[in-house]
Amino acid sequence: MNVSVPKASMSFRQMSRRALVLLAVHAIVFAASFFMAFFVRSDFTLDADWLEIYAATVLGVVAVKLVVFYSLGLCHLSWSRVAFSDLTTLLWAATLSMLLFAAFDTFVVSTGWVPWLPRVRRSVILLDWAATIMLVGGLRTVWRSVREELRPYFTGKTAKSILIVGADQSGEMIARNLLAASHEPYFIAGFVDDDPRLKHTRVAGFEVLGAVDQAAVEAARRGVDEVIVQSGTLTGKVFRRLRDECTDAGVAVKVLPGIDELLSDKTNPSHIKLRSVEIEDLLRREPVRLDDTAIQALVEGRTVMVTGAGGSIGSEICRQILRFKPKKLLLVEQAENSLFLVEQEFARRDPRPDFEPLIADITDERRMEQIMATFSPDVIFHAAAHKHVPMMEGNPAEAIKNNIFGTRLLARLADQHGVREFVAISTDKAVNPTSVMGCSKLLAERFLQAISNSTQTKFIVVRFGNVLASNGSVVPIFQEQIGRGGPITVTHPGIERYFMTIPEASQLVLQAATMGEGGEIFVLDMGESMKIVDLARDLISLSGLEQDDIEIVFTGLRPGEKLFEELYFTDERRVATRHAKVFCAHHRPADLAAIEAVFDELAEVIDERPEVVRARLRDLVPEYAADSVRALPESMPKQRTHAK
Repeated sequence: MNVSVPKASMSFRQMSRRALVLLAVHAIVFAASFFMAFFVRSDFTLDADWLEIYAATVLGVVAVKLVVFYSLGLCHLSWSRVAFSDLTTLLWAATLSMLLFAAFDTFVVSTGWVPWLPRVRRSVILLDWAATIMLVGGLRTVWRSVREELRPYFTGKTAKSILIVGADQSGEMIARNLLAASHEPYFIAGFVDDDPRLKHTRVAGFEVLGAVDQAAVEAARRGVDEVIVQSGTLTGKVFRRLRDECTDAGVAVKVLPGIDELLSDKTNPSHIKLRSVEIEDLLRREPVRLDDTAIQALVEGRTVMVTGAGGSIGSEICRQILRFKPKKLLLVEQAENSLFLVEQEFARRDPRPDFEPLIADITDERRMEQIMATFSPDVIFHAAAHKHVPMMEGNPAEAIKNNIFGTRLLARLADQHGVREFVAISTDKAVNPTSVMGCSKLLAERFLQAISNSTQTKFIVVRFGNVLASNGSVVPIFQEQIGRGGPITVTHPGIERYFMTIPEASQLVLQAATMGEGGEIFVLDMGESMKIVDLARDLISLSGLEQDDIEIVFTGLRPGEKLFEELYFTDERRVATRHAKVFCAHHRPADLAAIEAVFDELAEVIDERPEVVRARLRDLVPEYAADSVRALPESMPKQRTHAK
C-alpha cells in the first residue's frame, strides 16, 4: 500500500538534510583553518610535533566552533544572501570561539586537569581566529558572487540587462535582490540618480552613470533591456518624460512595487516582482508626508465612525485610520455588498482590529440615532454621498435627500451626542456648480460652516477633485473600453480634470482633520489639471497598443458636466496651512437661518418632477449655473477620431 508523505514532513526532512550538510561543511572549514594556523606558525613546513598537537585538539576545537556558530545562527544561514550584518556576526562568533579555546587552554589544560591534551601556542589560537574569518567569510562571499555573476551561464537563461533609477539605499536593495533573484537572471548596467555627488561613484559595485534625464541615452548606449523604477520615487511629470524617452529609445520601463505593495502581496512575498507602468505612476506626485503624531492624537483610543465606508474614499479612510489604533471603528454603509467586502478584508487582519459593520442609510433618523446612542463616536468622517453627476441630473431629489438632508441629520446628531470632530468630504464640483450634485455639495458645505458657530463639535470640510480609479471614475471605464477593443468615449476634447490617488486623498483628509477648529473648508493641493483625452491616450499606450489601434469618440458634454473644474470661489482666499498640500479656503460667513430656509423650500418640492426640483435649485442658489456649458461647440468633431 502506498503511503503519501505530507508536504510539511517532506519540507522538514529537506531542511534537516540541508542543516546537516551545512554543519559538515563548517566542520571541514574549521578543521582546515586550524590546520592553516599551525602551518603558518611553523613557516609553512610540516612537522611531526605540531601535527601531533593538531590531531589531539582538532576535534575539540571544531566542536566548540560548531556550537558557537550554530547558536549564533551562522550554520543555517543562506550563503546566497550574505550581507554586512552577517560579517559582524561572523566576527563575534570567531572571537567568542577563540576566547573559549584560550580560556580552556589556560585554566584547564595548563593546570594538568586533562594531562592527555597538549597546550596550544597563543599565536596558533590567534592565527586560527583570522583563518576562520577568512575561510568562512571568503567561501560565502565567493559562493554568492559565483551564483549571481555566473548563474546565467549555468542555467542557460538569457540575462536581462537593466538600469536602475535611484542610487540610494532603496536602489542598492533593488540591485542586490535582483542579482539574487532565483526566477530570472539579471545583469546590472548601473544606476542613474539626480544627486550630483553620486555621479561616477559605485553603489553595490555598480557605477552611477548620470542623472535621471540621461537614463534613455545611457540605456540605449549600453544595450539595456529594461529601466527599473521603484514605485513612488518619481513624480508623474518626471516619470512620463522618462517613459517617453525610453520608449523612443526602444527600452522598456518596469516598476518595482513600493514596500506597501510588496507587503500586501500575498501571492509570493519572497520574490521581487517587476510590473509594467500603470497610470498611477504617470500621475503620481511627491509622496505625502503626514504629521503622524497629530493624526495619532486624533484617532488613537477613540471611537471613529466612517459613513460611506464601502466606497473608494470611505474604505481607504478606514484603512488609514486603522494604522493609528482606534478604540473602535464603525463602518456605516448603505450598500450591503460593498460593506461585506470591506468587512472581509479587515476580518483577515492579524490581529483583528475592533470594528463594527453597520448597514444604515444616513437619511434614516431612527437608525442613525440608534447607532449614535449605542456607540457614542468621538470622530466622524462623512464620506457617504451620491456623486455621479449625470445620474443626479435625472434624480435631483435623491441628491438633495442624501447629500443635503443626510448631512444635516448626521451633523445635528453629532452635536447632540458630543462628537468632537466631524469631517465631511466635499468636491471641486461644489465650486460654481453646473450640476445638481455639485449644488447639493455646496449647500452641505455651507450648512456645516453655519452650524459650526453654535456647537461644541468641530465641523470641518475637505474639498478635492477627482480620485483616480475610484468606483465609477473615468480610468476603469476607459480600461474596460480598451479591453473591448474600443472605442474610448470622451465627452469633449478640451475637458480637463484634477486627479489624485485614493491613498493620497484619504491621507490628506486625515491630515486636514487634525488642523480644524471648526467651520473651515480645507482644499487639497490637486497639482495640475489634465486633459481627459491625454489620459485616454496614456491608457492606450500602457495597454501595449498603438494610438491608431483604439479610436476615441467625442460624445459631447453630459448634463451638468463642466469643461474645467475649480477648487475655489472667486471670493475665497487661499491660505497656506502647516501642511504643504493642504490649504484653507477663507470665505464669507454662512448664516444658519438662511441655509435652513433654503432647505425648507427644497423640502417642499422634494417629491416633484426632476425639472421642478432643478428649477427650484436655480432659484435658491445664485452660484448654480445649470446648462451654462452643456452645449457642444460647432467646431468640435462629432464623429470618431483616432487618438493621435
